[in-house]
Amino acid sequence: MLNNYYTYRAYEMLPGIIVWTILIGSVLLTFFKPLWAIYLIILFDIYWVLRVINFSFYLILSWLRFQKVKKIDWKRELENSSFAWQAKKHVIFLTLYKEEWEVVQTAIASIAKAVYAKEQFILVIAGEGRVKEHVVAITEKIQKNYADVFADIVSVIHPPDLVDEIPGKGSNLHYAEQYMKEYIDAKQWDYAEVITTIFDIDTICDQNYFSYLTFLYCSSPNPTRTSFQPIALFNNNIWESPAILRIMSFGTTFWILMGAARQDVLVTFSSHSMSWKALVDAGFHDKRIVSEDSRIFYQCLLQYNGEYTVTPMYLAVSMDTVRDDKWWKSIKNLYKQQRRWAWGVEHVPYLIWEFRKKGKAMPLYKKLKWIFIELEGKVSWCCVAILITILGWLPMYTASEEVRQSALFLNTPHVLSTLMTAALLGLFLSAFFSIFLLPKKPENKGKYTYVFMLFQWALMPFTMIVVSAIPAIDAVTHLLFGKYLGFNVSQKKRK
Repeated sequence: MLNNYYTYRAYEMLPGIIVWTILIGSVLLTFFKPLWAIYLIILFDIYWVLRVINFSFYLILSWLRFQKVKKIDWKRELENSSFAWQAKKHVIFLTLYKEEWEVVQTAIASIAKAVYAKEQFILVIAGEGRVKEHVVAITEKIQKNYADVFADIVSVIHPPDLVDEIPGKGSNLHYAEQYMKEYIDAKQWDYAEVITTIFDIDTICDQNYFSYLTFLYCSSPNPTRTSFQPIALFNNNIWESPAILRIMSFGTTFWILMGAARQDVLVTFSSHSMSWKALVDAGFHDKRIVSEDSRIFYQCLLQYNGEYTVTPMYLAVSMDTVRDDKWWKSIKNLYKQQRRWAWGVEHVPYLIWEFRKKGKAMPLYKKLKWIFIELEGKVSWCCVAILITILGWLPMYTASEEVRQSALFLNTPHVLSTLMTAALLGLFLSAFFSIFLLPKKPENKGKYTYVFMLFQWALMPFTMIVVSAIPAIDAVTHLLFGKYLGFNVSQKKRK
């Protein structure tokens, strides 16, 4: 019988084995059984067209809700409600590493504009001890400029090289959260009355963010059993970024928008909010992993035996793309960011392992559902773009003369072309909606810039392979061979 280490390693290898089996199997089938490959490709493309239609439906639904919510004055709604919102406290965590003051200042300024009652807001600057001098200098500027905006500004320095953790946002948050537990306990606050928000240091929030969040929290039937996920934009430096970064950033936004309308499969991503009670019950953010933003959802899901959800917030928070002054460095940064996000594949073995230990305490269908969501998502990320754009057409060039004479072979180009045309619906919607999500055009940009913003989507097939599928394959392959990735800090650089 396998011991625990080898059992867990088998779970870690599963995603990589599936991905490489699909990719290598597709190539082999193309050469040895091209007719079979053509059948499978047509079936796969039909399946993908149905997925695109599903994506488009939920994207439109979310878009309509998004447009409605952002027009509402949520502070007024809160004040006119019968909720006991005055009792709610907000603890806002910002993790700080080497980011420049210009980046930090815009984030703090946006939070300051969203504060609706000074006495209810605590700002926590969770700084990395590896760059202590920089953290102290930035924190002093925050205190100097914003001390009168919040009830308190707390600075926590995460010591370097602590045992049993990896350097990164998760371990930094874990340390700061432990510190804040003592702070909150000393004030004897009710955990259920404390709303926690975790922002990336470059996050610029809407001025209605905390009013809307408080309204949702107060109106939720079980606010301590749900996280609150806003729509992530990457608009802070979008006009300065190369086209490939813009396309991938909008792709992430639209994926989150689509997911917002499907609350049953929604998982926390990047900046989000949740109750302090759930955070404490789950043992704070895991200090040993890279994908802490989505892992905290699964920690809560396990803590409450499947009775935990994510509530969509149809309001945007904006962050930076990973641009650099040199375009090739921007592409390199994007590759690393996508690989880090794809490293969320580490959730697959974690869920299988933890669900086994749960036994009958958690319903089987929920276990299977979440394993499937994580596994199918990562496998699709790795394989779909390559199957559609490259391997899907390979049998047309490798088929024997006998196969070429078949009716199926002769009609395949037309069938695939029709299916791919139908699949362009999602691309057209994304291109159209992206124009309305752009911030105001800088004065130094020409009048035809918006036209270029539409035509840049022609790069989508290239980007989906080079800076999406390949880094995802890179991530699952690292996990397959036990080559664990550390936390890669996304660069936040503006002109």
